[in-house]
Amino acid sequence: MSAAPAPQKQKKKWIVRESNPAQTAELAAALGVSPIVATLLIARGHGNRETANSFLNPSLDQLHDPSLMLGMKEAVARLLHAIDHGEPILIYGDYDVDGTTGTAVLLRALRMLGATCGYHVPHRFTEGYGIRQEALEKAASEGYKLVVSVDCGITAHEPLHWARANGLDIIVTDHHLPDADEGAPPALAVLNPNQRGCNYPDKNLAGVGVAFKLVHSLFRERERESVVPGFLKMVAIGTVADVAKLVGENRAIVALGLSDLPRAVNYGLRALIDIAGCGDGAEVNAYDLGFRIGPRINAAGRMDAAKAVVDLFNATDREEARRLAEHLDTRNRERMEAQREIFNRAVEEFESGPDREHQTHAAVIAGDGWHRGVIGLAASKIAERLNRPCVVISLDGDVGHGSARSIEAYHLFDGLTSCRDLLEKFGGHSHAAGLAIKRERIAEFRRRLNEHAASCLTEDDLTLTLAIDAEVTSKDLGFALSQDLRTLEPFGAGNPRPVFMTRGFRVMSEPQIIKEQHLKLRVAGEDNRPIEAIWWRGVEEVDAMPQANQRIDLAYEFEVNRWQGDLRLQLNVRDARAAK
Repeated sequence: MSAAPAPQKQKKKWIVRESNPAQTAELAAALGVSPIVATLLIARGHGNRETANSFLNPSLDQLHDPSLMLGMKEAVARLLHAIDHGEPILIYGDYDVDGTTGTAVLLRALRMLGATCGYHVPHRFTEGYGIRQEALEKAASEGYKLVVSVDCGITAHEPLHWARANGLDIIVTDHHLPDADEGAPPALAVLNPNQRGCNYPDKNLAGVGVAFKLVHSLFRERERESVVPGFLKMVAIGTVADVAKLVGENRAIVALGLSDLPRAVNYGLRALIDIAGCGDGAEVNAYDLGFRIGPRINAAGRMDAAKAVVDLFNATDREEARRLAEHLDTRNRERMEAQREIFNRAVEEFESGPDREHQTHAAVIAGDGWHRGVIGLAASKIAERLNRPCVVISLDGDVGHGSARSIEAYHLFDGLTSCRDLLEKFGGHSHAAGLAIKRERIAEFRRRLNEHAASCLTEDDLTLTLAIDAEVTSKDLGFALSQDLRTLEPFGAGNPRPVFMTRGFRVMSEPQIIKEQHLKLRVAGEDNRPIEAIWWRGVEEVDAMPQANQRIDLAYEFEVNRWQGDLRLQLNVRDARAAK
């Protein structure tokens, strides 16, 4: 299929963070770090020695006491009763990477504690999101008396009323926002740091993180707490891939999980690391979790049955693990192709649709037969490009299923709540959500969502900006800086890779175009030292193609590129402009 025209992009406004030289020098001296690292720590809210030290040295003691979570006491007591009395327990997990990794963690933990466990991961297309009454009825008919959800259930009021009336105990573990009016559902226990009345100190846990807190509490109760850190490898994968903020407890979870990854013995995890091209796991970082390992896990739920993920992490021999990892890899390639197609079709619809002029603050794009497994990825990409919240809806007959993604300044769940009378159902959180809507209501939904977004977003919110952490010279760009920056990892949501700016780079030769979309540049600064620069998707991003010997300012992320044993300094370009 031919490429669609890209949505009209804005020119980015560069905003260089202001720094305080005296504070920077004082913190650098106190910590023994470079002034650039001290500048970055201050910008990320760690301007004093104590909080900066905590940030630079993630440790197990930064994990909060799981008993602080509302409902934990009741959940642990019921699960231990089931284990001690041989009652079978059903784990009901969501089909995304967060839910499947959480299901794998909880399944392994309960079995280690002697539980008889089964699990159910719903099919995205035949069952849909969340806890379904039909699945609970089936569980009850099979003899289950206890069901534990993972990454779902916080809005499942009707199915949980049925469960309570029919003697089926439900423990909900979730991190999505509860219904503002109804609150938490009628479960035996609800573990969700975002529910009303829960004083748990960190509200940023992913669904897998909430499941992990339950595991931690169970093993503590059985005096086997030393086993708990071994689960962090899987929890780290789900946390990063769910784009949870890597601050506070999540930062500790991911840092500790990554450091333990080279020692992984799980056949499925080892096979996945290998097939994702991460070598022996010794050099795996948060980027690998988010863009190599995570997408292969997520692809199962998007393209096929997510149950394959749980099967992978429960594989009992290497051959079976390899077969399942290859299956996920194949699904991921299919996902990438479907994503390209739907993105192109959604862009065409947006560009040519009759309501484009009315979508000034939010994009609502619908089309027949679009692959429901990838519409969320398309929405994310379009929202990023337009710097507007975006909803992409796949229509099937009279009903559409949509995925929505937002920008930092707009609370998406509040926007959907304002349109709830038009929606068949919806759920999610501040920056990502899913919904169902009837075809004839889409135009009104588009109008109302734009109206709500317009009441919340300012002109500044809608201006595409590029936050630059520091301006540096080409002389600063060396292996010493790359080592300094590693102390700030893991990078991700809430702790992004630093963006630097250097003025007046000289373009040394004509840019190379790679795979029709990326630009490869060789530039030199005032010291005339050549540095390689890669601008991913630069062909569609660049205003005017840089010319040999032209002077340009670059905004970029700085890293060391490892390729076949060689180490090379590399600039990952975020934007460029002609030097003044």
